[in-house]
Amino acid sequence: MVRRSRAISGARAPLATPAPRGGRFAPLDPAGFERIITAALDILARTGIAECPDALAAQMVAAGATRRDDGRVCFPKTMVETAIARAAGRVSLPGFVEDKGLTVGGGHVHIGTGGAATEILDSATGAFRGAQLADLYDLMRLVGTLPNIHYGLRPVIARDMDEPFALDMNTGFTCLKACAKPIGISFDSAAHLDPVVSMFDMALGREGGFRKQPFCFGVIVHAVSPLRYAAEGLEIMQRAMAHRMPLQICTAAQAGATSPVTLAGALAQGLAETLAGLMVVDTLEPGYPCIFAFMPFISDLRSGAMTGGSGEAAVAAAAAAQLLLHLGLPSTASAGMTDAKTPDAQAGYEKGYTVALAAQAGADMINLSVGMLGSIMAASREALVIDDDMCGAILRSVRGVEMTDTAIDLDRIEAVATGEGHYLGEAQTLELMKTEYTYPSLGNRQSIADWKDAGARTIWDVAVEHTADLLTRQPTHLPKDREAAIRAAFDIRLPEGP
Repeated sequence: MVRRSRAISGARAPLATPAPRGGRFAPLDPAGFERIITAALDILARTGIAECPDALAAQMVAAGATRRDDGRVCFPKTMVETAIARAAGRVSLPGFVEDKGLTVGGGHVHIGTGGAATEILDSATGAFRGAQLADLYDLMRLVGTLPNIHYGLRPVIARDMDEPFALDMNTGFTCLKACAKPIGISFDSAAHLDPVVSMFDMALGREGGFRKQPFCFGVIVHAVSPLRYAAEGLEIMQRAMAHRMPLQICTAAQAGATSPVTLAGALAQGLAETLAGLMVVDTLEPGYPCIFAFMPFISDLRSGAMTGGSGEAAVAAAAAAQLLLHLGLPSTASAGMTDAKTPDAQAGYEKGYTVALAAQAGADMINLSVGMLGSIMAASREALVIDDDMCGAILRSVRGVEMTDTAIDLDRIEAVATGEGHYLGEAQTLELMKTEYTYPSLGNRQSIADWKDAGARTIWDVAVEHTADLLTRQPTHLPKDREAAIRAAFDIRLPEGP
């Protein structure tokens, strides 16, 4: 089943690193993804979804769904296919600064943060400690400055916030103050949406400003595996839609625990749960801008714990991205969730292949891809900076070999071969050296002798220094008078900066 693309208004603004188009890597062959799609549709039609609120269920039944005696709502295949056909194929995510916005969909790969880590690896002590609001501010400031990170989804939970409302308000404020790129946050309660959006309006300097420039997307868990709706998540979704907030709705079943142990079975159930979220959006407002975070997690079956850095996690995330790309639905994959506790060799290889495979498969957004450690239980400023360097190379690999009209110049080849014997001084080399090639900011390409002479510093040493330098730069996109008004109106706990 191939689906056309449908555009939502908003042109893609320029990025520091443009989003390349993925989709060349296909872990599922055509027969495989058709079998999984068919199975997902069969699950929705046969087993359906439990714990749907009565009012929403009535709307779904009126639109063609059925409700079993046990309360499960089932969706006929044609009903789901209709919803897929009229879903938004592109979603505009403006930045707080508009030219930092992006358009999600069509396999154009964007790298971002994410997670709900409770710990920070403190580079000053080498020890883990509880994440604080100031840590969230630092991490999001880095997101705002690093060239290969396109958006900032709240990566840590500020454990110094003493109650849910304070956490949601201060998370929203801290993210918007720190980062001018699109941000994403989650909410503890639907009741928190109104004051948070009011704060966003104040930050933009006009009532109703957020409706016109929704620089923050709502990250919402709409389903609890296996195959149940999350009632609170649905309430939050409806309130977010009332404010015209773009949605990123999430499923994260764990293979072998809350989804089948086989990757194919886990993907089929996960896709069904993802499409169950689409059915909610389609029931409430067909075509509403929604991004689907289909994130099949993997269990280490020796312990039952989640593993984020396994080869299975890499393949499952890539397959999920491939399925949504095939259906024409804007996608979010999860990758970069290394099980390593420090930015070491294990972290490097686990992050490298998980992020690369998701990107090559055409995931529109890759959450959790940078800065995370310890199976997403911890975050690190320095890891974030190192991972940005890695993602520059990954994004270049997604571009592939670009066959321009002048890419192969036989006359030039003959001239060099019969002349000086090298291309280093050629005009084409000088012209394209900064666009055809990507260069690391932290990765070292010196000779061993030169590296030793320069102090034999590891990438961690360089990252510590570079991170400290980046954090000397204060964001300026939030006008001081608007910040003052917000602080006067709400209980903002982040200390005032320079």
